[in-house]
This record gives sequence, structure tokens and C-alpha cells, in this order.
Amino acid sequence: MARGTKLIKSTGEEQWSNRLHHVPNSELAEDTAQSSGMRRREAISGAKTGSEKIWMGESHLEPATRSANHHHGDSETGIYVLRGNPVFVLLEADEEIRIETRPGDYLFVPPHVAHREENPSVTEEAVVILARSTQEAIVVNLSNEA
Repeated sequence: MARGTKLIKSTGEEQWSNRLHHVPNSELAEDTAQSSGMRRREAISGAKTGSEKIWMGESHLEPATRSANHHHGDSETGIYVLRGNPVFVLLEADEEIRIETRPGDYLFVPPHVAHREENPSVTEEAVVILARSTQEAIVVNLSNEA
């Protein structure tokens, strides 16, 4: 422990929400909101850990695929690119905007912003870490014509 760091004793309240929750990668769940073309895995949620204000997980996009067009309702979403070079596509003033990313990049998606993810690589899966401002994954799938 670093010099001057003091460990604070528990308040004695042994409530569900007052403890740390470790979720090993092997326990991530796929029974969360999904979009075609990608696979989301849930790590932290109201149902899984008792969180009240955040949802976290990861999304996998197979080589040479794209997700359905979708948005995340009232949820703000933070994205961290872990592996691959996913492209995030959205419409702005009827013009398609393409945001190319690489590992280590972050992306912020405001509520209700329609978008899709694409993986241009023909050999490498793209993986991103997701954090949302709601305790459950909100995914509203849209027509793929946009």
C-alpha cells in the first residue's frame, strides 16, 4: 500500500449494492440486447451485478461484417476500441459520415444517435468495450436502409 494511504473500514452495511463485484471474462453473458452482425456480451448491469446507473460490456464484430443500424435510446455510450479497426457510420445532414478507429481510440455516442459499426478487415475480429449510462443495454434496431 502506498505511503499515506489509509484503508477505510466497511460501514457494516452488508447490502447487495455495497460490495465489489468481480465478473470474470468467462462469465460475460450474451443474453443482452443484440443487433444483427455483431455480438454483445454483458459484464455489468442491473440484473448481473445490481448496478443502478451503468451498463458495461463488449461488442464483437466478425471480419467483413457490419451491424444493423441502431441507436441506444436515452443512454449515453462510451466506446473503447480494444482490437481491430472498426468503422462507425452515421448520417449527418443526409450525408454518411465514417469514423475510422484503431485500438486505443475512444468514441462517445450521444443518446438517440443512429449509427452502425463495420469491420473492414477480412481476417481480424473487431472488439470494443462499451459503457452506458443506463443499467441495462438499450438497443433500438432500425432499418438497414439508412
